[in-house]
Amino acid sequence: MAPPEPADASSRALELDAVTKRYGRRTALSGVSLTVSTGQTVGLLGPNGAGKTTALRLLLGMARATDGRVLLRGRPPSQPSARTGLGYLPERLVVPGRMSVRGFLRLHASLAGLRGADRDQDVNDQMERVGVADRADDRLASLSKGLRQRVGFAQAFLASPELLLLDEPTSGLDPLGIRDAREWIAAEKQRGCTVLVSSHVLSEVERVCDEVIILNEGRVVGSGPTRDMVGDGETLEDAFVRLVRGGSE
Repeated sequence: MAPPEPADASSRALELDAVTKRYGRRTALSGVSLTVSTGQTVGLLGPNGAGKTTALRLLLGMARATDGRVLLRGRPPSQPSARTGLGYLPERLVVPGRMSVRGFLRLHASLAGLRGADRDQDVNDQMERVGVADRADDRLASLSKGLRQRVGFAQAFLASPELLLLDEPTSGLDPLGIRDAREWIAAEKQRGCTVLVSSHVLSEVERVCDEVIILNEGRVVGSGPTRDMVGDGETLEDAFVRLVRGGSE
């Protein structure tokens, strides 16, 4: 993560280089630069309206920067090849009401390039992993929010992605689900996957992330290894409040 940037560009999983994004007169991001290196697990933090969702949309190719450069593994996210091997868990999973859990996951596995027996095996494995195998034939609309979030994790994990973008991953989960999510993220990190976690749950970010990036009003106000962000006697929450309110790093 910058600064400093990795010397080898191939080690950069994602980059925002002096990125500004405006929506009409509103500036959502202003000159934001950050780099996440391959294999890191990084927390993207900030209060409501800080620009976290805008940053994710730019990385996903769902929006274009007004100024600056956005890269996924050295390529613009507008290129389909840049999004190959990308898993994404949105804050609110769009669930086709009549589609079953299995059908939903089979569709996304196909979109990820899996076919035939490989697709069906991966779908079954991920349903088992996140604890929804017994609901495979249930309609998504019939599931609780917590179970839909588990399905969202399964969808993000399909085809063993190299890069995961997780937007509020513990939303709707009960304490057991939060612990499970923590273990899933740790397993992806162990596998070598690069993970970017956008979250308001600072205690969970502190547990699972190597580094953090803190946004406020569209600007980076703090970044670095999680352990280095906190002062003596501080929690990550204390450091977050201090930086957002304009205290020194």
